[in-house]
Amino acid sequence: MPRELEYPAQIELPITGSIGQLPARNAEVFGDRALYAVRGTSGWKDVSARQFNDQVRAVAKGLVARGIGVGDPVALLSPTRYEWTVLDFALWSMGAFAVPIYDSSSTEQIEWILADSNARAVVVDTAERAVQVRSVTADLGIWAIDEGLLDTLAEEGRDIPDETLAARLAQVSPQDPATIVYTSGTTGRPKGCVITHENLLFVVRTLVATTQPVVTEPGARTVLFLPLAHVLGRGAQVYCAVGGMKVAHCPNPKLLVGDMTTVRPTFLVGVPRIFEKIFNASQQKAYAAGKGKIFERAAKVAIDYGRASSGGRSSWWLRAQHALFDRLVYSKLRTAMGGSLQYAITGGANLGERLGFFYAGIGLTVMEGYGLTETTASGTFNRADNPRIGSVGQPMPGTAVRIADDGEIWLRGPHVMAGYHNNATATAEVINADGWLRTGDIGELDSDGFLRITGRKKEIIVTAGGKNVAPAVLEDRMQAHNLIGPTMVVGEGQPFIAALITLDPDALGPWATLHRKPGNTVADLRDDPDLHAEIQAAVDDANSAVSKAESIRAWRLLDEVFTEASGHITPTQKLKRSVIAKDHANEIAALYGSGRKES
Repeated sequence: MPRELEYPAQIELPITGSIGQLPARNAEVFGDRALYAVRGTSGWKDVSARQFNDQVRAVAKGLVARGIGVGDPVALLSPTRYEWTVLDFALWSMGAFAVPIYDSSSTEQIEWILADSNARAVVVDTAERAVQVRSVTADLGIWAIDEGLLDTLAEEGRDIPDETLAARLAQVSPQDPATIVYTSGTTGRPKGCVITHENLLFVVRTLVATTQPVVTEPGARTVLFLPLAHVLGRGAQVYCAVGGMKVAHCPNPKLLVGDMTTVRPTFLVGVPRIFEKIFNASQQKAYAAGKGKIFERAAKVAIDYGRASSGGRSSWWLRAQHALFDRLVYSKLRTAMGGSLQYAITGGANLGERLGFFYAGIGLTVMEGYGLTETTASGTFNRADNPRIGSVGQPMPGTAVRIADDGEIWLRGPHVMAGYHNNATATAEVINADGWLRTGDIGELDSDGFLRITGRKKEIIVTAGGKNVAPAVLEDRMQAHNLIGPTMVVGEGQPFIAALITLDPDALGPWATLHRKPGNTVADLRDDPDLHAEIQAAVDDANSAVSKAESIRAWRLLDEVFTEASGHITPTQKLKRSVIAKDHANEIAALYGSGRKES
């Protein structure tokens, strides 16, 4: 197996220019082509490349009028929406940049990011959010989008000449910050990753070059629902702009199904949990209609067909079954996703072979990839024409991947951040003198250069018997089950592996109704044998992926669900393991007090 791999770049290096030049370039190249669809009271309204550039320039002049200077950071705290994108490009167009803050952030996190980033002003979505921010800072301007901010800025900047924007933009180099994206902070305070114009442009131009015609084909469109505070969502925004894909913004994942129906996207960027939700919702709907067995058979055929197709061959009997279920099941699922979806990119966690082959089997090409905030969301990815399901793909052209002696994945290339803002010590801990970034993840490269993630270095559990166990393998497999919510595997220093399990409340209610149970909460069903059998089946499935010594021997069902609001999950949906362990110390102790699974 290779220990290091690098592919030649597919774009011209080094990068020249900055992202702020993109709106004007698009206005010239795409003209009246609609690049955005804006939500309105009577549906979606198209915004052309030329119209977008005009609005960006007008808002940029307003920012100049308000005293924002070249190189100034401005915080943006809002759900994903069209105005977020306008402000982002407006800041770039006048030489400044945005510091995104998750709209789910606590007041303490907001205070820290504003102070650490040296933000000059804060843009929020609502007046209510402005009150929250005002409680932690009295020195910054706080501007609310819903109070007509974009129109006000355009009016205030009317007297700023075009030459001023041009002069400011000319001062920006590819090595200057394009943003500071703060890590979600599973331990300690968030660190600010300084992402340069070179970082971001290298990634999006490379992806456009290697995923054509996904992003460049006429009529290509997407619903952007990831938080723009997330580096993957931010990268997707610029990727679509570079490629000329139309973007409709979705501020809440709960609106996604409806938006997919009306926008009819050809392409989607999401985390694996979204694709799990789509599958699980379809499964629940089938069971509720009395067609559960048909769905299960159709799902198995899709998985088998996807697996066979990836190997280049399938039997006539499998093709015949697939054609039947395509009419009965798959076509309905594709319709629920808008009817035009052909490609998707996913990252941030493991999608898994089961779902990967399922979606391939129904006609959706999912390009799973891997990266960190520190690598501008990208490091490896599966190309549409050569995916290896179950892996996170091959190195992005122009970058290198190395597997260190202890199995840690190292990445190097133009996508690696400039460093952590105001934290040279932390930067030196992850980026060595040769430019290699230590990811903290454990993985392996196969003989064809496809990377597989096997765990996270800091999360490796060492049992009392000295067995090293990667919890993510078990957790990802567990959470693929439609009933299972976020789950944490435990066992550090203990004689065996165990798990704290939560249930998905959106799935538990329909399951209880289908099985005619007297209640629909964990408290109601804690001792229900059918529910226990479902959970044990998920545990058994997870255990099939590991050795006996690594398998879950005991589990405990929790009344709550791990969420951002509970403080147990980050905005990027990573478990805060130390917090969970502290808050559920008694449950963990009970697991090892009995040595038996919950029954």
